[in-house]
Amino acid sequence: MNPFLLWQLADSAFPTGGFAHAGGIEAARELGEVETPEDLEVFAVETLWSAGSFALPFVTAAHGGGMAFAELDLRCDAFTPGHVANRASRTQGQALLRAARAVLGAGAGELAERVRRERLPGHLAPVHGAVLRAGNGDLATAQRLFLFGVLRGLLAASVRLGLVGPLQAQALQARLAADAEAVVRSCAGLGLDDVAHSNPLLDLVQTHQDRLYSRLFQS
Repeated sequence: MNPFLLWQLADSAFPTGGFAHAGGIEAARELGEVETPEDLEVFAVETLWSAGSFALPFVTAAHGGGMAFAELDLRCDAFTPGHVANRASRTQGQALLRAARAVLGAGAGELAERVRRERLPGHLAPVHGAVLRAGNGDLATAQRLFLFGVLRGLLAASVRLGLVGPLQAQALQARLAADAEAVVRSCAGLGLDDVAHSNPLLDLVQTHQDRLYSRLFQS
């Protein structure tokens, strides 16, 4: 994969709509689960492992192309019962498809048209895997880029919420690179039969987002 294209996909300016989502950190703060930078680090590690056990198998399967995208996307939808997480995944996945269509052309464009025509959910994890495949990115790159996006989005939201400063967030992201790599090593080979929600508390916190009196983020 062209490194310049990879960096473009990883850039926070790439318009996937992730800036509007906080991965549950806003609700966690309001519920008293995350109050300090130390709490945030624990939450971030748990989020990475949750993404590895639940989302990464869908990234892997979509990148492999062995299952029809529609079937994979609908399975991801069924495995995401929480309405806030489901909505966030759809929103970001469809935004990624639109942006990838503009950047990658035909490969991503065909998938975007299929999602529109068949009224598929367009969940983020399977879309991510399919987009990286269309861009000739290898599987390991697709998996690591997905986890990078999860961690970057969470820490960017934490800065906007005032939990940490920009330099603290960057230091934390660098420190957690080892944890992200451990997640990849542990979860890279998981198949769809291994999909699991490893931390139910994260799902409960995420679901609380719509009940907040005022909020900056959609999820």
